[in-house]
Amino acid sequence: MLVRFVSQGVPLAEGDMNEIPEVETPAASGIYDDEGNMLQSFMDRVREALARDDAVELRDAIGGLHETELGEVLGYLTTEQRQALVRLMGEDFDYTALTEVDEAIRLEMIHAMPPEQVAVAVSELASDDAVYILEDLDAQDRDEILKRLPFRERLRLRRALEYPEESAGRRMQTEFVAVPPFWTVGQTIDYVREDDDLPETFSEVFVVDPSFKLRGAVALHEILRAKRPEKIESIMHPTRHAIPAVMDQEEAAQIFEQYDLLSAAVVDENETLVGVLTIDDIVDVIQEEAEEDFRRLGGVGDEEISDTVLTAARSRFAWLFVNLFTAFLAASVIGLFDGTIQQMVALAALMPIVASMGGNAAAQTMTVTVRAIATRDINIHNSGRILRREVLVGLLNGTVIAFLIGLVVTLWFGETSLGIVIAVAMIINMLAAALAGILIPLLLNRAGADPAIASAVFVTAVTDVVGFFGFLGLASWWFGLAR
Repeated sequence: MLVRFVSQGVPLAEGDMNEIPEVETPAASGIYDDEGNMLQSFMDRVREALARDDAVELRDAIGGLHETELGEVLGYLTTEQRQALVRLMGEDFDYTALTEVDEAIRLEMIHAMPPEQVAVAVSELASDDAVYILEDLDAQDRDEILKRLPFRERLRLRRALEYPEESAGRRMQTEFVAVPPFWTVGQTIDYVREDDDLPETFSEVFVVDPSFKLRGAVALHEILRAKRPEKIESIMHPTRHAIPAVMDQEEAAQIFEQYDLLSAAVVDENETLVGVLTIDDIVDVIQEEAEEDFRRLGGVGDEEISDTVLTAARSRFAWLFVNLFTAFLAASVIGLFDGTIQQMVALAALMPIVASMGGNAAAQTMTVTVRAIATRDINIHNSGRILRREVLVGLLNGTVIAFLIGLVVTLWFGETSLGIVIAVAMIINMLAAALAGILIPLLLNRAGADPAIASAVFVTAVTDVVGFFGFLGLASWWFGLAR
């Protein structure tokens, strides 16, 4: 079979493959090495241009960068260098890059600019990028910028900012293509070609009634394949996955994932079309949510790498403070058996092993559970089955680990009874770890708390207390009987 390719709109036969231009990879672009790291020589060139106030050299170095690459450059510069870069680039600076840097850097750069300059920058951005920048500002600073925008644009951005944080309404683009159902395909194509106010890229044309209520959508490929006289209503399909503007952005991302969407209409409480979510927005949401869950599992909340020492310390302190109390609880359990420990010093050396193994096992179960809660893979229908699975996993791993550690302890201290005690304690703690790792996140989620940020402290407390109490309690009972 003859294979055909298309390059710049021209069909190529199989023998013409050598005419296809090479695609430039990041490593070939001159700013990244083979591992995808930004070259030190490139950054030195940028810093030297900034030090000399050489606008020509700076434009030559970064003028063609993608917004994500420019955002990475900004992250490597100091505060003074970032301000100099914006000043030297002038109108050539791509303000979309502000959406690609940490919040601390973004706010620092915006606060260094006069409101007039920020207003001009916002007016050049797509609405979702503009909202992303404005939402982190104080209400007073935000109003100072918005009042300098044209009325129509100001109204559109204010409406988007009224939706809850991390909702579809905050993520949506308010620029979209909508036509009435009685238009023909030809009218629609002419409208898309001639209207300069339409978005630069889109994959669907939405169909609305006179009150702008959503009736359906037509994919671009369907329009291109239809005859010009055909009515839009004859080729449109009902929009089965319209997303409410107040829906959480993570739920919207799950809809995109479930139905393999490229874009989706966003509607208000009256089913009126107010915007569109696109796959590039959803990719950002998925990445942000994954990073957020990962940070919260470590108890660092919304901390970013660019935060100040004071901000980072404050964000971490709360759960360290809670952990202090749970540590005292575990210590009090040890205090109950101080007499037993004094009689058999080997117990003090072996206690951390039991607690550590239980803590690691619980962390594994907790990580799987928290992620399953976030992706809604665990629910009332399968929670019992998953609980049984984790208990059996804990029992199996606990038995194997118990046998190994019991054997090692027996050979190490020459006490078979001590090996049996620590082996039984290990099985008990591994079972407790499995139960705590799944039940605590589920209970916290049911109570309305965030299981990602709250689970670790309580799960660790359970494995420490059960581990110490089980090991020392069994040792006291066993060696008490022996005497």
